[in-house]
Amino acid sequence: MKHLTDSFLKNRQSRAIGASFFSIGFLFGTWATFIPFVKDKFGLNDADLGLILLSMPLGALTANMIGAWLVSKIGMKTTTVGSMVGMALAFLIPINAPSIYFIPPGLYLCGAGISITNIAQNMGVTSIESHQKINIMSTCHGMFSVGLMLGSLLASIGRGAGILPGSYMLGISVLVIVLAFSVKSTIFKIQEEESQVGQKSRFFIPKGAFLIMILIGVCGNIVEGTMADWTSVYMRDVVKSSPYFVGWGLSGYSLFMALGRLYGDSLIPKLGANKVLTAGGLLSAAGLLLAIFLPMVWTSIVGFAMVGAGVSCAAPILYGSAARVPGVSKSNGLAILNTFAMGGFMVGPVLIGFISEATSLSIALGVVTFLALIWMYLSRTVKLF
Repeated sequence: MKHLTDSFLKNRQSRAIGASFFSIGFLFGTWATFIPFVKDKFGLNDADLGLILLSMPLGALTANMIGAWLVSKIGMKTTTVGSMVGMALAFLIPINAPSIYFIPPGLYLCGAGISITNIAQNMGVTSIESHQKINIMSTCHGMFSVGLMLGSLLASIGRGAGILPGSYMLGISVLVIVLAFSVKSTIFKIQEEESQVGQKSRFFIPKGAFLIMILIGVCGNIVEGTMADWTSVYMRDVVKSSPYFVGWGLSGYSLFMALGRLYGDSLIPKLGANKVLTAGGLLSAAGLLLAIFLPMVWTSIVGFAMVGAGVSCAAPILYGSAARVPGVSKSNGLAILNTFAMGGFMVGPVLIGFISEATSLSIALGVVTFLALIWMYLSRTVKLF
């Protein structure tokens, strides 16, 4: 707890860059909770919904190298603040879409905004860690989880209270824009590494340990993306929960993911990154199996909470390692990992939609469980940087 207090809560720059992570989770958690609303509004089946959700990963994948290029041209600071504002505006589109044709371009912009913000903010974290000699990567990723938890919980309560999703999302977007401008001055005081600006960004095919890291990241992010996009649908359609509990599965998942990440910066050095990654894969698989075989409100919430704890430290470990790949610039390493990781996070749920439509959502989650076990196995073999 002392580490969390000294390195993050009492550090203005850490809190400011953490606010960027929070904003992504807050916006995405709100959107994810309203996915069932969009599904019903346009009469979509699981396959239709999965196809439409594909627009977000397309935006994320095509924007990764753009994000690295922006960091090299205008710097991490301007990119972080600007992309926070753009992302907040983009999330207004899919919820308020007057017809189904507005949803794909809206989700495309959301994915692009998330990807660019993610690269810039992780560069900000590495700059703070390098110059201040502290560890905050896991804690900052924890702020994403806090945002995801609050976003899903508040949106679930708002939905149960009868607030129109479009109006609710407008309020959330305004809050994020206000947050971006409130932390702007502090973010601009972060001492940016000179080597970050002016670097050439290029994509290359990863190999060796970096390739295995990416495979772990893809498996872990498919688990994360599936929880974000399908938990609320699972709670409603499989568990048959009341509207007030639809978002609680996602909230439980987000809460324990946040707790794991907030304590991760002190936990990972003690246990070792490989052990934490391996245990995370096992815990995620166990939580999914609990939700699949005991599809009741409270057992599902507990199962999803276990998944949250399992995935909590995977991204901080992998992003930190990607910034230390020998012979690769930090922005390039992060952009390449982010390309595959965000692909798993956003394409995975689309594939789950098709599997669910062909079989059932429970069977689709069984596939995700298998990927968690692959992640566990690979974590025992890779040597992290």
